[in-house]
Amino acid sequence: MSTASSSSPGGGPPRVLFVDDELPLRDVVSRLLSRRGVDVTTAGDAVTAVEILRDRPFDLVMTDFQMPDMDGFELLAHVREHYPDLPAIMITGHASVQHAVQAMAGGAVDYLPKPFAVDALADRVLGQIEARRAASSGDGAAAPRRAPRSAPGPSVQFVGEHPAVVRLRELADRVAPSQAPVFIHGESGTGKEVMAKYLHAQSGRPGPFVAINCANLPRELVESALFGHKKGAFTGAVGDHKGVFEEADGGTLLLDEVTEVDPAVQAKLLRVLQEGEVQAVGAQRPKAVDVRIVATTNRDVAEAIAGGQFREDLYHRLAVFPVSLPPLRARGDDVRLLAERFIEKYRALYGLGPKRLAPALLDRFLAAEWPGNVRQLENMVHRGVVLSAERDAIEPGDVDHADLMDAAPIEGGHGLAPRAHAVTTLDEMERRMILQALEDTGGNQVQAAERLGVSDRTIRNKLKKYREEGTID
Repeated sequence: MSTASSSSPGGGPPRVLFVDDELPLRDVVSRLLSRRGVDVTTAGDAVTAVEILRDRPFDLVMTDFQMPDMDGFELLAHVREHYPDLPAIMITGHASVQHAVQAMAGGAVDYLPKPFAVDALADRVLGQIEARRAASSGDGAAAPRRAPRSAPGPSVQFVGEHPAVVRLRELADRVAPSQAPVFIHGESGTGKEVMAKYLHAQSGRPGPFVAINCANLPRELVESALFGHKKGAFTGAVGDHKGVFEEADGGTLLLDEVTEVDPAVQAKLLRVLQEGEVQAVGAQRPKAVDVRIVATTNRDVAEAIAGGQFREDLYHRLAVFPVSLPPLRARGDDVRLLAERFIEKYRALYGLGPKRLAPALLDRFLAAEWPGNVRQLENMVHRGVVLSAERDAIEPGDVDHADLMDAAPIEGGHGLAPRAHAVTTLDEMERRMILQALEDTGGNQVQAAERLGVSDRTIRNKLKKYREEGTID
């Protein structure tokens, strides 16, 4: 059996193979991921992808579902058989419960229906790559979401010296060895999952750390994802499937964005927490599980309860220890400490020499509002490390690069506010590319189609769709 070479931690830029039969989409995704420091190879069909996989190693495969000759599920099966350690993400414009179940059962680490936000796509791809490299290096700091992982080791840290952060770490150290659930509240990007991993690392629990983002689950799949299902329980259930509670048995389960769980499922979740046992969909009897729960949200919980979106009794069951993480703008010099950590992380990843923030950039970082919090700071530093190349200082121009369409300029104490197009979907970017090709060819649909590598029929159908949507005249 042939196998792909696994990339070693810090062994150069992350490598992704993106497989889709639509050239405009391949081009958009390739350019977006390249701007985030990813080495992207594309293939127009699964057969070509199989040949490419044989010739070179990758950190991740991302494949469409519907393709000629060999579809995404067949490619997923090939990857699972020949490259079992290579994570794969399935994307599709024909999302359904059956597809999602088949994809996850077939070994996909994530499943993304089209259209999706560009930043969300990049974050998921980079998250999976970082997790794989961390697992390969043995530091246990991260792993693919929805997959069980070994207990994080002592390297898991919640970095910061601000008094509020120091107090949080001290509380976490005292709470971690207990069985008590912890409910973490904080703005997006403040480090809620990092704190959950820190709690698990300090707990001494022998089982895995498992995370599931409740906001990303299709409504029809919530129960299956949480509690599992038996073969034949519903259409598409071609085999038994463990839910995350069983996967996390003996360890810690992170219910990320728990306030987004469908209200109809919240009662069943409450029962699991009360009884300590789960019943898979289609199962005849429940099964006992030993799981420590950490839940997170960025929503106003009181508002969600008052509006009927979140059960108050479930909140009280989860919030034995409620914890609130401060936003980055309130953490003072922690901005510098975190930036230095991220510089070292990405400098090592790309094999670069020592780097630092230029004084002008550090001043602007310290004065910024950081609406995206620590995640936004990390993305800025990652960008700066890549674009500063061989220079030892990262300058403001490296993070405010004019050619980056989604770059957020830093403007004194009010900077880093996302531009309106920061969440442009791939469908919107495809529309822009088609219209630009038509403009460049004087409206000639045949020439525009040739330039984009699609049929003129595709161009006609897209234009008809845009007119029906009212996005063009």
